[in-house]
Amino acid sequence: MGKENLNFPLYIKPYDGSLSKDNYVINNQNEITKYHLENPKLIFMEYISNLDYTEFTVDAYYDRNSNLKCAVPRERIVVRSGEVSKAKTHKNSLLDLIFEKLSFIEGAKGCLTIQFFVSNADDTDIIGIEINPRFGGGFPLSYLAGANYPKWLIEEYFDFKDMPVFNNWENKLMMLRYDGEVLVRNQN
Repeated sequence: MGKENLNFPLYIKPYDGSLSKDNYVINNQNEITKYHLENPKLIFMEYISNLDYTEFTVDAYYDRNSNLKCAVPRERIVVRSGEVSKAKTHKNSLLDLIFEKLSFIEGAKGCLTIQFFVSNADDTDIIGIEINPRFGGGFPLSYLAGANYPKWLIEEYFDFKDMPVFNNWENKLMMLRYDGEVLVRNQN
């Protein structure tokens, strides 16, 4: 979707954004501003309702030959400032799709985070929205579920081991994050 012939509702975000900064849900033409139209960093996308779809981030591990060795879908239950604060691992329809369609990505190495929306009505209705070549902020959940990507990177690149496909990570493991207080008293 471009900036002309708009279909509402739509979602606007910067192509290089993070932390959900400068993100907008636009419901009608009256909500579009000059800023939205003239900012070259903003991309216009189809809005996908969280009432109809569940959002997942998949931590995918690709070996040095760009072959997929592990994928851990994490449901994004609660997100704050772009960072997941409540998530759960799922062995679901995304696994079959990812291993079928994304088992090889030329140039992919290490951890990629891939984001999807899965329909609540039909789990074969899946929309992919982005791929990022990095460890995502929610990766600790995949790690604690048993997908030890840092260890695999060391073993693969320093010990020259071949990595087997790994699917023995813990299903339905939930991670809850919270804020805590730290008090620092004046020592004078």
